[in-house]
Amino acid sequence: MSENSASSSSLPVPAPAPSPTKPALPDFQQRYELLVASISDYAIYMLDSEGYVSSWNAGAERFKGYKAHEIMGQHFSRFYTEEDRAVGLPERALNAARHEGRFEGEGWRVRNDGTRFWASVVIDPIRNADGVLVGFAKITRDITDRRAAQEALRQSEQHFRLLVQGVTDYAIYMLSPQGEITNWNVGAERIKGYTQEEVLGSHFSRFFTDEDRAAGVPQRALETAAREGRFESEGWRVRRDGTRFFAHAVLDAIHDEHGTLIGFAKITRDVTEQRATAESLEQTRNALFQAQKMEAIGQLTGGVAHDFNNLLAVLSSGVDILHAQNPGAITLRVLDSMRRAIDRGALLTQQLLSFARQQPLSTALHQANALIGSFEQVLRRASGPQVSFVFDLAPRLACIEVDEARFEATLLNLVVNARDAMPGGGTLALETRNVRLRENEVGTLPAGEYVRVTVRDSGTGMTPDVVQRAFEPFFTTKPVGKGTGLGLSQVYGFITQSGGEVQIRTELGKGTTISLFLPAHENAGGEEAEKQGHAERVLIVEDDQLVMAVACDLFETMGYQVQTAPDGVSALRMLEQHGVDVGVDVLFTDLMMPNGMTGLELARTVRERWPRVKIIIASGYPQQAMQGDPADLHEFDFVGKPYRLADLARHLRAPG
Repeated sequence: MSENSASSSSLPVPAPAPSPTKPALPDFQQRYELLVASISDYAIYMLDSEGYVSSWNAGAERFKGYKAHEIMGQHFSRFYTEEDRAVGLPERALNAARHEGRFEGEGWRVRNDGTRFWASVVIDPIRNADGVLVGFAKITRDITDRRAAQEALRQSEQHFRLLVQGVTDYAIYMLSPQGEITNWNVGAERIKGYTQEEVLGSHFSRFFTDEDRAAGVPQRALETAAREGRFESEGWRVRRDGTRFFAHAVLDAIHDEHGTLIGFAKITRDVTEQRATAESLEQTRNALFQAQKMEAIGQLTGGVAHDFNNLLAVLSSGVDILHAQNPGAITLRVLDSMRRAIDRGALLTQQLLSFARQQPLSTALHQANALIGSFEQVLRRASGPQVSFVFDLAPRLACIEVDEARFEATLLNLVVNARDAMPGGGTLALETRNVRLRENEVGTLPAGEYVRVTVRDSGTGMTPDVVQRAFEPFFTTKPVGKGTGLGLSQVYGFITQSGGEVQIRTELGKGTTISLFLPAHENAGGEEAEKQGHAERVLIVEDDQLVMAVACDLFETMGYQVQTAPDGVSALRMLEQHGVDVGVDVLFTDLMMPNGMTGLELARTVRERWPRVKIIIASGYPQQAMQGDPADLHEFDFVGKPYRLADLARHLRAPG
């Protein structure tokens, strides 16, 4: 066993098998140099502390076009343009890197062949373990293509901004997702009146009316645009100065590439004029349709009325013949009943002919205020005790050419209708104005000057359907036995036959306004004035200044040219200055006056010397003034104080 052991211990130990041979790996510095040298998208090279090239990689060779042996030891400033070298840019770059630890910039650089490229440059200082500057690491990238793309994008954005800013007919601006304004164009400033500084950061709801804000319209617009991508609407908007304009607005949602809402594009256009034009066109169409309808009804009605008149004429003649044959009592009663029926039929045909504009009119130039004034008492009685009647007559009203009796009947019809629309009482106003109308502003009337006579009530109003049929013969909303339905039809027929138009404005539960528009005529003088029944020039003689002012207002309201005198002596002197042509048509004098001449004495002198002058005497106590005087006031027109427009108008229209 020991032998075996000894024997075995003496055997030689085999050597280990040799390992395969591995290539030697470069150290870290070598690997880094290989990495830098192989990069071709960046120019990575070294500069010594003075800026001379000390290394060069493949990327530098590709960008700049120099081989390593061509550039090593050369100063890096050769890559700069002549302009940059002239201003010392290379030296400033090294100094910035040396003192600030880094330089970064962009600019044009020059290749070996002289061409230029746009470079992004980073220069970092290199220091040893002791902090001593030994050189610089320089990394350059050719970003010419990227810069070109950015420049194209910049120009595109600039062009777009110029386009948006150049638009003045549209307000174009952006909103945040919450509705705050983020930009503002010139059109927005022009239309809304705000500068950009005034609105940036504020909520766009400031442009909406109070009513729309209270109803939540701005918020609904944002929610709809966010949900559906777009919101389009029309409505009233408010400018900076508080005025309103009618706008057409579009709100578009804007999302980024991930679909996230980043805001809204808002485009608003002022369409106030277009809306007014469209409404005017629609009104003209409606007016034309209404006129054509009324014309057709009028022709039919006129034809029926004429035929009916002929039948009534036969019946009337027959009744007269039978009546002349001495009939008995029973027959006489029957004939009388037939006569009353024929008379009622004749009145009905006259009303129908009036609507059909086939009634002969006795027209003349009149001052509407004077006609209304003389008819005031009748109108007040017709309005009833429960109605508050207000007269608002404009001074210096133009004349109108109308049939006096039919004009009064027209006013009476309107007042009665207004009264019936206010069964519980209310306010009724009669107003006159001079107005200038545009083409087709009211019905189909041409542009020009008109006199508007308006009757306004605070009654029940009318529905749109009733308004459309209001002028049709026999159409009425009154109970059976309360109306014939011919009142407004006669108004319409008379006014249109006189060259005018009737306009109804009404709101259910809030009343009705009916306006009569009649062509205006210049106030006439001479013979035309005599035809009107009143003159145009008045001399008012009154010593009380307050009473004088009221009298002047009343006469001016009726269109008179007013002259004044404080007493009879002054008045007589004024009249004498004109000689035979006294210069006035009416003398309106107070009875009791100072300076030795009463109104009665003045009136008698004027009557004797100028008999064509119409004389009206006013006083609050005529009986006391007449004591001891054998004459009385019956030879002159007399009005008692206080007097009203109706009193003056009645005397002015009376023959004198």
